[in-house]
Amino acid sequence: MPPRRRLRCERLILASANAGKLAELEAFPPLAALQLTNLADMRLPSPPEDGADFTANAAIKALAAARLGGLPALGDDSGLEVEALGGRPGIFSARWAGAEQNFTAAMERVLRELRATGDDNRKARFVCALALAWPDGHCETLCACVAGEILPQPRGEGGFGYDAIFRPDGSSGSFAEMSPQQKQAISHRSRALELLARDCLPAPAHI
Repeated sequence: MPPRRRLRCERLILASANAGKLAELEAFPPLAALQLTNLADMRLPSPPEDGADFTANAAIKALAAARLGGLPALGDDSGLEVEALGGRPGIFSARWAGAEQNFTAAMERVLRELRATGDDNRKARFVCALALAWPDGHCETLCACVAGEILPQPRGEGGFGYDAIFRPDGSSGSFAEMSPQQKQAISHRSRALELLARDCLPAPAHI
């Protein structure tokens, strides 16, 4: 397998309009050392996310931002997969929250549909796919996940999205009950970012 292309400049577009994702990306130390901008800052549109999986959607976002912004861009597509629901909501995780991004309603839907299965299986996982794209159309993709279970009801006030109903394996609380630092240590996004830093970001001496 050929080596991945590494980022050779200090400027990077974060191809996301999700405030929660942006906060987690911006807090990741190797990215914090770069000059970051995002879609809102550059007044770039969010492209239609019509890929077949998380990786395809992350690449769509990154490639569109890199092409329009003229800089390398990092796309993120992530979501919750519930085993008893056949992997739903999956790539439709954000769409389950509707145009209003009402994740309280989305979590209620997950719990309601899970109860309707009559299945005691509460296994789930959060998946994060990242894509680093260049204006010339080159794109590197990575994916990571964290396994856990769906809680009977939301717990915690932190985090965002489905965090309040997801308890990662080995933890006594939900993602929403953790501090940002605790979540960052084990989350699907942090695991994907660690792969990105290892394979695609500049070595510290180059930053």
